[in-house]
Amino acid sequence: MAISDVKEYAHLTPEDVEAIGVELDTIRREIEASRGQRDARYIRNVIRLQRALEISGRAVLFASFLPPAWLAGVALLGTAKIIENMEIGHNVMHGQWDWMNDPEIHSASWEWDNVGPSEHWKITHNFLHHKYTNVLGMDDDIGYGLLRVTRDQRWSPFYLGQPVYNLLLQMFFEYGVAIQHLELGKVAKKKWAADSPERKQFEEDRRTVLQKVGKQVAKDYLIFPLLTGPAFLSTLSANVAANIIRNVWTNAVIFCGHFPDGAEKFTKADIDGETQGQWYLRQMLGSANISGGPVLHFMSGNLSHQIEHHLFPDLPSNRLASIAVRVRALCDKYDLPYTTGSLPVQYGKSWRTIIKLSLPNKYLRRSTDDAPETRSERVFGGVAEIDPVTGRRQGLRTALKQGRRRLAEARRAVPIG
Repeated sequence: MAISDVKEYAHLTPEDVEAIGVELDTIRREIEASRGQRDARYIRNVIRLQRALEISGRAVLFASFLPPAWLAGVALLGTAKIIENMEIGHNVMHGQWDWMNDPEIHSASWEWDNVGPSEHWKITHNFLHHKYTNVLGMDDDIGYGLLRVTRDQRWSPFYLGQPVYNLLLQMFFEYGVAIQHLELGKVAKKKWAADSPERKQFEEDRRTVLQKVGKQVAKDYLIFPLLTGPAFLSTLSANVAANIIRNVWTNAVIFCGHFPDGAEKFTKADIDGETQGQWYLRQMLGSANISGGPVLHFMSGNLSHQIEHHLFPDLPSNRLASIAVRVRALCDKYDLPYTTGSLPVQYGKSWRTIIKLSLPNKYLRRSTDDAPETRSERVFGGVAEIDPVTGRRQGLRTALKQGRRRLAEARRAVPIG
């Protein structure tokens, strides 16, 4: 991995890192202490809205043989599916609303509306992804086993097709999530005995996935279309379209939070003996936000506040906007980058990385040390300066700006030809 030492990379003293951890712990305690009826009312209203949209969409599709009704049904149903997956399912299964002790809105009981079993997702996402965020070889969300998103992943001819793979992953993202837990690429290399515990566990997990896929396919592509009688085919196509809309949107939001420039990657060595403060720092450096208004934040499940979500994955999503103000102030205080940008900009950067890294490194202009999608501590070029005002070493945000300036000057100084 390019970043060989998180503490050195950030140009923070151990005391700085732990002080950041203390401030973030304080934010957590204050939010936990202030949760109450306003928050409970929020999530219950969201659930009522989502169900109203879904029922309306299903009702309109009885007339889906009429183009206006088809379009309205797709819009209503697609919106309902996005809200259910993003603002409700994802956040409920993170345990954000467990404090309510409401069995209907609890991480242990919620099963969301897509083909991925919630019990598997809570392992691959809640545990592995959030604990080992952007750690190569530990976090399977780095490229989802299909894409090369950092130069520290060894290139192979397979990656030449990754622009196509990503288009397919966008359209059928729920199926990618469903099979992620099975780790089919790793299983293909295994030589298990037929009665081995590993083989039995894999077969049980596969059966769980197939059962969930069967239920979802039957619901969306058989039962609901049949209920509309003569509108069966148009309703079927509307359900396909609504699911694709949900899949593409979910994929875009998730990619914007993890793959734009500034969302750093790490190695297993970086997390050896990691303290809570260092874990917080890794979440801040490895995540990216999407700037926008209330509608975008809501429709993204508030994952537009990806930095804050990674710092506090089990705090209510409706609080992340206010938390973001405090986290950004903390970044200013310690001269840390706060990676954010509009949806088109962040998504464009993600696609640029995916297209660019489909090629071998020898065809890429930047080196591993100064590539925009990941950097090395060597980009800083020496010992950090001391800030005369704070008495602390120069922070990462300033160091990055100076590093980019030095690299640009060095490239301009190289004679052409």
